[in-house]
Amino acid sequence: MIEINYLHIGIDDTDSPDGMCTTFLASQIINLFEDNGIELVDYPKLIRLNPFARFKTRGNGGVALKILNDDKAELARSIVLEEVEKLSMFDCDNTNPGVIFYEGEITREMQDYAFRAIYEFITIEEAEEFGESIGCEIHKFKKGRGIIGSIAAISLPLADYTFELLAYRDSENYGTERQIDHASVYRMDKETYPDTFENIDYSEDYIAIEPKTPCPVLYGIRSNIPEALQRAKDIVQVNEPIVDWCIFKTNQHTDMHIQKASRISDMKQFGCYEVVGTVKNKPTIIDGGHMFFYISDGSGEIECGAYEPTKNFRKTVSHLRPGDVIRVYGGIGEQKTFNIEKFQVIELNDVEYKNPVCECGKRMTSAGRNKGFKCKKCGRRIESGKKVPIKISRSLKNHWFYETPVSARRHLSKPLCRMF
Repeated sequence: MIEINYLHIGIDDTDSPDGMCTTFLASQIINLFEDNGIELVDYPKLIRLNPFARFKTRGNGGVALKILNDDKAELARSIVLEEVEKLSMFDCDNTNPGVIFYEGEITREMQDYAFRAIYEFITIEEAEEFGESIGCEIHKFKKGRGIIGSIAAISLPLADYTFELLAYRDSENYGTERQIDHASVYRMDKETYPDTFENIDYSEDYIAIEPKTPCPVLYGIRSNIPEALQRAKDIVQVNEPIVDWCIFKTNQHTDMHIQKASRISDMKQFGCYEVVGTVKNKPTIIDGGHMFFYISDGSGEIECGAYEPTKNFRKTVSHLRPGDVIRVYGGIGEQKTFNIEKFQVIELNDVEYKNPVCECGKRMTSAGRNKGFKCKKCGRRIESGKKVPIKISRSLKNHWFYETPVSARRHLSKPLCRMF
């Protein structure tokens, strides 16, 4: 049996908040590969890393390309490095590109590293040491922070995955309003859902395929199957040039960032988890529109937040009450608050305890500490000071999931349409 040798290419941290996109850079590399007879093995990969990492690119995603390690591999290396030099946003202090080349099979220790990059925080020094230990050819630009995501991008196994078609704008239009026919996006969603998803936030009349940053991306359509993406692209109408487009295989919308925590005390800052807890207090809203409450278990408690961008999701959260048992999904940010992406009701507290009702029909009041209850209407008294349980109606439902709207969804968060 002939053993096939591959060259894995990882690229990350080439963009900035003001422009560029590592996927666009990758699409330009792919075009040059095609011009030179270099074929990709499988789709290019777009891998999103820990959304709560302290230092990250705009979408915190690295790109991986896989080709045959043959007589054109050296040319491929040159093309990649030249394009990174040419297109990266070096003027931005926080743009620190990294490129790695790796020959051979992806090992278990490399997969473990990739999951660490999604779950935890890895330093540049740790990534460089690991890359050297497995035989990576490492190229750092400026600080080279991109090597962290580059190694993770080539190493991550994709048991669950989605696809995204990204269409790119002419550079003359960067920073201007995107000329997308919104009516055609609604039509595309109607004709391709559920093969495509996250196209529109109907509750906010929000076109979710359209970025709000001055990057090269004109729009991005997400799907469970790549065949649906070409059909979707044909439906969406735009009034500006599309200079290129590319389909990526990705870990977006897989909940790959979520770890199961047995206890609240096991969770760490900047990590992403699912954990079960009991609601301690009624959710309250503060100036700015953010909503907070606490959950607890036998090991401790943590503050949970539903932030203003989650819009009507906060109304759903407001229906929680003390005693409800819920499973929350999300991550712990800078303020050590658990940012909720979705939650499942495990058990609702549908009982309230109230003062007893007198025989005359009037609800009684306290007669004083340890003195039972009295009726202000007829004067009757009872010695027992115990309140009585009253079953109440709840708008939330046991075992149901509730999620943030599409407009506030994180790249990695798995929507309910992919869960059931």
